[in-house]
Amino acid sequence: MRLIKFHTGFKLMLSLFLVVFLVGCKSAKSVIASGEASEKLSAKQVIRQHQKTQTDFKTFQAKVKIDIIQNQKEQGSTFNMRMEKDKVIWLSAKLGLARMMITPERVRFYNKLDNEYFDGDYKLLSDFVGVELDFNKVQNILLGQAIYNLKEEPHNVSVNNNSYALQPKDQNVLLELFYLVNPSHFKMDSLQLFQQLKKRMLQVDYASYQEVKKQILPQNIRIVAVEESDEVAITMEFKSVSLNEEVRFPFRIPSGYKEIVIR
Repeated sequence: MRLIKFHTGFKLMLSLFLVVFLVGCKSAKSVIASGEASEKLSAKQVIRQHQKTQTDFKTFQAKVKIDIIQNQKEQGSTFNMRMEKDKVIWLSAKLGLARMMITPERVRFYNKLDNEYFDGDYKLLSDFVGVELDFNKVQNILLGQAIYNLKEEPHNVSVNNNSYALQPKDQNVLLELFYLVNPSHFKMDSLQLFQQLKKRMLQVDYASYQEVKKQILPQNIRIVAVEESDEVAITMEFKSVSLNEEVRFPFRIPSGYKEIVIR
């Protein structure tokens, strides 16, 4: 994972893109995780219950405050976020100073503070976190779901601090993967990726969930990305959300901006 040194606005947008989701609306109910993990549940049973938690909605819009700590410096900002599930994720800073729009095919971004833009594939985001990303993986992270299909290979399960700890039976020596699944609603408590040889780590912790229109969704999220001695920590506070309303995704790269080129 190469922690790319971008301008402030660009880092904020990238970080937000990786971890934000739609919770915190006035009608939302906090989900109390009162379940108790059982040693009797098999890995297949845990996986089956987790896959039943897939969210069902068409669109949403929300506001979210992001705080980022990197190199002992903290910065924060509030963004608007809109999404059409499986099709578009759109982010906009205050006054439209920076915007990002991603689809299954493309990642696009511009920043009016630095007069720069990016229009390309997922390599930029993959480099930022050190894991090959695509639209589905990113969407799953935002929704508290496993980033890979858990049914594609056998897993081991154990109980760890009242979470179901899932890991592939045949761990990849180059990329170790761990999931912690909540015993109450079977969404993710934590996603952990380790690349020991390259001294890289990515961890996404879901501190709490909410029920929004009968959907169980992340409420508080923290992401930590580490490469050797470099560390980025991001926390989110979600505010207002509306689901399944008509949304627009305005996006136009201003003329005269400098293109961000990945080599």
